[in-house]
Amino acid sequence: MGRREELQVNLHRVKARIDETVHRCSRPEGSVTLLPVTKFHPVEDVEILYDLGVRAAGENREQEARAKAEQLPDMDFHMIGQIQSKKANSIARWAAAVHSIDSEKIALALNRGVALAVQRNDRTNPILPSFIQLSLDGDPNRGGTPLEQVTALAETIEEATHLRFDGLMCVPPLGWDPETAFSQARGILSGLEEHFDRSLEFSAGMSGDLVEAIKHGSTIVRVGTEILGNRPLA
Repeated sequence: MGRREELQVNLHRVKARIDETVHRCSRPEGSVTLLPVTKFHPVEDVEILYDLGVRAAGENREQEARAKAEQLPDMDFHMIGQIQSKKANSIARWAAAVHSIDSEKIALALNRGVALAVQRNDRTNPILPSFIQLSLDGDPNRGGTPLEQVTALAETIEEATHLRFDGLMCVPPLGWDPETAFSQARGILSGLEEHFDRSLEFSAGMSGDLVEAIKHGSTIVRVGTEILGNRPLA
């Protein structure tokens, strides 16, 4: 089986699993978006996914994502990895969305970065869809915003000229039951929806726990290995 056929089969299988779960949870058809995670995989794989109808992919590392975005300008790349403030200007040039804002410092740096990118004609869209990465256990080593700081950070993003608060991203803490994690995160998101008086996105669920995430309201699942296979050896 060639690489194109392999990715096509994998993509179809994951989409079928998502559709089955959505149906079983009595959610509307099309209510969950699949975001393939292409980190560490070559740009040729992303090209194949684009040919197969994929229009957005998730990336973790700024330099790798930037290179892919330059080679594939028609593909939307979402930043889903931890962000260093010194990389914010670069991320603001290529990111179609950012899922991993975890501090006011990062939010404001991205806001300035988008303004600069637009000014320099490096970016056409003056608004960057922005998600807060939620930390349910408060572990600073894994990134994420502690629960007690989420609303204040959401308001900072909402007030930023070039950012739009779109929702939360959640990764279950190590050792946690995914059901518990996603249920808690969904509760936080519901509070934010009430606070801002609008529906928000919920970026939650990967290959191993997308069923649990969809059950608790995920609208975006981030799947890497199940579609692209194991990471290529360096």
